[in-house]
Amino acid sequence: MQEITITRLTKRFGDVTAVDRLDLTIHDGEFVTLLGPSGCGKTTTLRCIAGLEESNEGEIRFGDQVVFSAAEGINVSPGKRGLGLVFQNYALWPHMTVFKNVSFGLAHRGLDRQQIREQVEKILALLGLSGYDERFPSELSGGQQQRVAIARMVVAEPKILLFDEPLSNLDAKLRMTLRAELKRLHSEIKATTVYVTHDQLEALTLSSRISVMRDGQIQHLGTPREVYHFPANLFVAEFMGNPTTNFLPIRVVESGELAQCTMSDGSEHTFALMASEAFPANRDIMLAIRPEDVLLSAEDLPGALPATVYTTLPTGAECITYVRLSGSNLEIVVKGDEEDLTCLRDNQTVWLTFKRGNSFDTASEQLVGSFGFDSRD
Repeated sequence: MQEITITRLTKRFGDVTAVDRLDLTIHDGEFVTLLGPSGCGKTTTLRCIAGLEESNEGEIRFGDQVVFSAAEGINVSPGKRGLGLVFQNYALWPHMTVFKNVSFGLAHRGLDRQQIREQVEKILALLGLSGYDERFPSELSGGQQQRVAIARMVVAEPKILLFDEPLSNLDAKLRMTLRAELKRLHSEIKATTVYVTHDQLEALTLSSRISVMRDGQIQHLGTPREVYHFPANLFVAEFMGNPTTNFLPIRVVESGELAQCTMSDGSEHTFALMASEAFPANRDIMLAIRPEDVLLSAEDLPGALPATVYTTLPTGAECITYVRLSGSNLEIVVKGDEEDLTCLRDNQTVWLTFKRGNSFDTASEQLVGSFGFDSRD
């Protein structure tokens, strides 16, 4: 295992700055995901770590070794950085069997045939590929081919593993299966891992920490729980979550731990928020509330806000309900099957309360505080 330290890394392509003075430390054995929309700089960062791109500024260290330094003119070649890399393209040798694809790199390490066979069989078993060693890539499914590509990388026992959207070419069910395989693999080999994806579910399920990126900079670095429940700014709050986060502009009328609020559009309806720290009075803020944290009732409740049902989308064990509240559209995840939710009709009036969420300054878009979270959260 090795720690990766990135200091003020900058990579430009002409007039475009893909990575902008990025600082990031990835600890020994961590699984860190670089997450963000297309063009945010996550793949360029990974390629700089791998040595496939030469940065314009900054420094990269693997443990105590400097593998790149713009100031000192150091740039260790990819083959000498001691890492493994898997792309979304499987890049298997089509004329070689699974065994030969996986063992290809071991033949140059001075191992005898028995040692090579033992290592290959061990990694194939770890990835659920026992019995496939004599098959050719054309005889495998897409998911099996990607497992072979991962096995080929891991069998050489690199201290650092780099993944560039390795599951993006697979269907949703297979992606879930391979996520479980990757997580189990990481727990077995404990290599320092950097994983690039635009899929937030992959990031949430796999990562020790997530680095959410925009415009070549890190917006939030934290555990999956921290990034999901306590996003640092509005961009992170909006990017994380599916269905998407609800945003509601409100005004704090009375400060305190039980803040009294109204809608920003002048609605006469007031409601209270149990704030983790006192919200400032006479201030306009933006609430961010996850769809699963909006509680819906068909009956009027004290302190609840009236809304109108726009439509419902049953998905089996739950129903995604769209409502309109004082000029804002909200998505709500309601637990229960379709029969349980027959009481919800289009244009019906319902009442909403908020279990928990976050508030953001409307000007800076930075986190102001949270509400509704208790000590168990």
